[in-house]
Amino acid sequence: MKKLLILGAGTGGTIMATRMRDDLPKDEWDITIVDQFKTHYYQPGFLFIPFGYYKASDVVKPKNNFIPVGVNMIFAGIDKIIGDENKVVLADGEVLKYDILIIATGTKISPEETPGLQGELWHKSIFDFYTIEGAVALSKFFKTWEGGDLVINIAEMPIKCPVAPLEFSFYADAFFIDRGIRDKVNITYVTPLDGAFTKPRASMMLGNLLEDKNIRLIPDFTLAEVDNENKKIIDYGGQEISFDCLVSIPVHSGDPMIDRSGLGDDLGFVPADKHSLQSTKFENIFVIGDAGNFPTSKAGSVVHFMSEILHENLICYIENRPFTASFDGHSNCYIETGHGKGALIDFNYDTEPLPGSFPFPGLGPFGLLKETRMNHYGKLLFRWIYWHILLKGKEMPIDTQMTMAGKKTD
Repeated sequence: MKKLLILGAGTGGTIMATRMRDDLPKDEWDITIVDQFKTHYYQPGFLFIPFGYYKASDVVKPKNNFIPVGVNMIFAGIDKIIGDENKVVLADGEVLKYDILIIATGTKISPEETPGLQGELWHKSIFDFYTIEGAVALSKFFKTWEGGDLVINIAEMPIKCPVAPLEFSFYADAFFIDRGIRDKVNITYVTPLDGAFTKPRASMMLGNLLEDKNIRLIPDFTLAEVDNENKKIIDYGGQEISFDCLVSIPVHSGDPMIDRSGLGDDLGFVPADKHSLQSTKFENIFVIGDAGNFPTSKAGSVVHFMSEILHENLICYIENRPFTASFDGHSNCYIETGHGKGALIDFNYDTEPLPGSFPFPGLGPFGLLKETRMNHYGKLLFRWIYWHILLKGKEMPIDTQMTMAGKKTD
């Protein structure tokens, strides 16, 4: 019996378990998925919790609900991968062997990497919203906060869902307008990038939205430390920004197990071919989603598109054929902009976000690089799609490869 082992039962691991169980003969292939946590989080929903639109219960389900029949589920910590021996050692010492390994261990915030970030003000007036604990703590804080300097700061790139900090800023503007205290809240968006986003056209559009909403943009700020006593963030050049409430998007890193295995880069992400998704170190190891060092967004849509490519290439590998699928870096992100509106961007490795209509040329119903109510509805609908379609590996009406149909290049 051959063995396919999947590390991580988040979005990527769960989708791949389903896709591969459907295709591999049960009498020839044993499929096992390992994860230390039993709870599956709908992470895009964390954004809504601080503003009271979602509760924690809206974004939480048991992982067992999504593991298909015929796949072995092991809840355990992972010590390390020993790639040249084709085995994984669990935290309790148990050894799992594999013929093919999929690494889907994702990424996590590492606030401990920034001096002072997890100091005495952590989850008191310094918060994250990339964890359920941080989002819930911030929700409680906002219920009684009477205003002051609200600073949203990205410590360092890359991060999960690069548009989420912008969405938070837009939502904060709308939230405090609705509460009648927007004139008492100064919102500042602080980023290590040279603009609001990584891609020029999107950066201009999103930067204009920040300006329209009276949100101050401070670019080229790479966080060095947080001064809890004086409530300041300080960059490596000595620039200081004061806050009354700091919403931090901390440094992100890969699973510590990756470093222990000698498979990671400086941030603990696994080097892999950006098109085939195959490890650059071991031919029978493949990587999906946030765990890899791919030069694309760490976002749910990317994982879904990658899963189709990886599924096809795994079959090629098993059948000893050249890879027939190539991932183009496709990313598709809805961006909440507040007051029942949203924007949408669609891009890949080579093509930046462009204006136009999506997914149908001239018809939409979604508008690219513009604010519309339909884009907001698309964002809200995605939660249902995530639980019922995406996680179960079902087909979605969006091309895996980015298409230029409906996009305007002039």
